[in-house]
Amino acid sequence: MIELTAAQVAAATGGRLHADPDVTVTGTVIVDSRQAGPGALFVALPGERVDGHDFAATAVESGAALVLAARELDGLPTVVVDDPRAALGELARYVLAKVRGGADGGTPGVPKVVAVTGSVGKTTTKDLLGQLLAPEAGEGENAIIVPKGSFNNEIGLPLTVLRVTAATRYLVLEMGADRVGNIAYLTRIAPPDVGVVLAVGVAHVGYFGSVEAIAKTKAEMVSGVVDGGSVVLNADDLRVAAMAGQVAPGTTLQTFGTIPTADVRAEDISVDGAGRASFTLRVARLGGADGAGEQRADVALQLVGPHHVSNALAAATVALRLGVSVPDVAERLSAATARSPHRMAVTERPDGVTVIDDAYNANPDSMKAGLRTLAVMAGRTRRSVAVLGEMRELGDGARAAHDEIGRLVVRLNIKQLVVVGDGAYHIHEGAMQEGSWGSESIFVPDLDAARTLLDESLEPGDVVLVKSSHDSGLWELGDHLSMVKTTEDNNK
Repeated sequence: MIELTAAQVAAATGGRLHADPDVTVTGTVIVDSRQAGPGALFVALPGERVDGHDFAATAVESGAALVLAARELDGLPTVVVDDPRAALGELARYVLAKVRGGADGGTPGVPKVVAVTGSVGKTTTKDLLGQLLAPEAGEGENAIIVPKGSFNNEIGLPLTVLRVTAATRYLVLEMGADRVGNIAYLTRIAPPDVGVVLAVGVAHVGYFGSVEAIAKTKAEMVSGVVDGGSVVLNADDLRVAAMAGQVAPGTTLQTFGTIPTADVRAEDISVDGAGRASFTLRVARLGGADGAGEQRADVALQLVGPHHVSNALAAATVALRLGVSVPDVAERLSAATARSPHRMAVTERPDGVTVIDDAYNANPDSMKAGLRTLAVMAGRTRRSVAVLGEMRELGDGARAAHDEIGRLVVRLNIKQLVVVGDGAYHIHEGAMQEGSWGSESIFVPDLDAARTLLDESLEPGDVVLVKSSHDSGLWELGDHLSMVKTTEDNNK
């Protein structure tokens, strides 16, 4: 982060200063006291299980220069605010605006901010964008900032924004939501030069109440871009495509997809035996008339799963808007790799078992995509094994959604289904109703039972998909299955 005095932090957050106004934050902004280092700013967030205020002294002892807190802390340099979480957002907004204004020798209007939202694909698209734009950003630790994992909420996004310096050329952000107004709030912190909407699905519908509310929230990205910015929409998703009517005058609209009217599209899509898609990237329009400057290039993705074609097109459209050439976009997409854990991460174990760990999160759309990829990778010669847990935050439609997944497993001819945990039981029920019989579908109550079952039953040649919502915990099983045989082999 750029250096800020305690007085500047207080002014940016509307806080009351209980410290030497010249105390300077020279390090990172943190919410975990264990990450404290020299010159850090520790934000004391109250939580359900722990209160950050209880760890403020530890953070200062470890080198933190200042604490942002909801109350005075005896003997600690503190800026007191009504709501530390909201103040974190205000501080991020202040710092980004300051840097974009040319502070500390920076270039006005830089960094360029790219923000991605959607019910599925945000993290993969964000990771692809990082790889497409990195060569344009140049050398330097902060030349391009791309969050690791899914720092996409009202805490993670400001922490990412606060990493910017005068040297930052691109800031790539992921914006998540579980309530109406979330995206509008995040875009106020970091107004995007390019805003992307990938898809509208039923993720978090239990919080939103309806798919219509989800679409309304994702559309907040369209109105959140800077004046004269760009909006990138998925032409294949009808709800996203309809957001074109909300694009403000002076804002550039670009679309991506597989339909003929998309500005940037994929044609001649094929999928190899490893589940990797290849296609022809066709760029029909980049701000010009229909067909003006049309270009084509071949892309062969390294990412596993044909659903990544849409993510690749979204990333390509943004990179093209920011001046990357079509040949360079195609070359970089073809070289791009998965950067975030538990997202279609493929491990070839020494014993011949292939593990597809996609257990970071799940909703009906991503679950279906994962199962289809499993079917493709197993083909007709290998046994396919789906290890599935609960999809959370689906509200009243949870039972029907899980039942539908179980039925799809049978229709895709997945050879073995293992359903883990009571919350996922209706996947097993759906499979049984669709025609699964005997031990083709097995329900186990918890991770320990699943681990024991799979360790005893997996055989060389099996292809295993592990998928669930993050809080269901199957990512732990994904780690175990990906590592267990390798560790044993190393210990021989």
